[in-house]
Amino acid sequence: MEEVEKKWEVAGTRGRNKWKAAADLSAACQYTSVHANPQGPRDARPTAAQIVQDEKLVNRLIGRVIVITGATAGIGLETARALIITGATLFLTVRDLEKAKTTLHDLLMSDQVHLVKMDNFSISSVRDAADDILEKSNNQVNILIINAGVMGIPNLEQTEEGFESHFVTNYLSHFLYFQLLKPALLASATPEFSSRVVNVSSSAHRSVELSASDNYNFEKGNYDAGVAYAQSKLASIYMANEIDRRYGHRGLRATSLHPGAIGGTNISRNVSPEFVARVYETLKDIMHTMKSPEQGAATTLVAAIGKEWENKGGKYLEDCEEAKRGADDQNVFGIGWVRQTYNAENEARLWKDSLEMLGLKDDL
Repeated sequence: MEEVEKKWEVAGTRGRNKWKAAADLSAACQYTSVHANPQGPRDARPTAAQIVQDEKLVNRLIGRVIVITGATAGIGLETARALIITGATLFLTVRDLEKAKTTLHDLLMSDQVHLVKMDNFSISSVRDAADDILEKSNNQVNILIINAGVMGIPNLEQTEEGFESHFVTNYLSHFLYFQLLKPALLASATPEFSSRVVNVSSSAHRSVELSASDNYNFEKGNYDAGVAYAQSKLASIYMANEIDRRYGHRGLRATSLHPGAIGGTNISRNVSPEFVARVYETLKDIMHTMKSPEQGAATTLVAAIGKEWENKGGKYLEDCEEAKRGADDQNVFGIGWVRQTYNAENEARLWKDSLEMLGLKDDL
């Protein structure tokens, strides 16, 4: 292990320092100004495809394997469309294979794209999907983009194991998926090309604290759809932070992000009229900040393939850059990271609890 870590320290530093200063300066300035005065969807803010162009990665990732969950619509679909340009091989998880074959017809015309059936509400389905990908990719995974999610399910729904729908779909199934793909991610990392995990979270995490260990699934009652969604997204951030802490020195980096308020996606398909009414007054004041799905996927692309994030992680991004410190105002649409965004103690506690819930052993 010491020899591996020394190889990463020496070779990785040598290979990356050549462009690090320029890349950091570029990333700090390139997209900040265009996000300063948003004018609504399809304004001057970048799209996912533009990030690929800006990073000069058109057809430069041939031979790399990228896995994306939830790629049939919205920002997941636009993430996949942009990443095809890189030449990478894509594995896209979908709940309904036949429906996805129709929805993703244009992507499937490329032999780079492979569909994998996976229902995040089913632990057994997640296990089967991981096995399928590892077999078809010959145990190679370079980038894992965790994008699938649900929001606003009005009534408490649980899996047969007792996992609450937001918690299992947005977080716990992805935690399991990562654990199953982790050996491939670690084995695929090289000093020249780190493996990456990108968790698509939400600014909604700003409104909550992590649940107690005995109440992740609302075991004590008082279910609230908004709280359930926000807590699952906070858990997603904690997962990325802990991955980077544990495996960053081995070439596996992880980040999380808020894609922005996005129009034209189906994540709100379960939201009740009452839930919409609760947020309408706030939404109408931020309509100018809304992004198109193509723009919403841009921060995902920065995290997944941006040179700035080649050898660092454990950070929460928004608007194509690392989020700045925000106000601790519990505003679900607020800007910046807050006190609970980074919490090493809670990150470790959630990791331990998640392993126990899934019957897994810690590898450290």
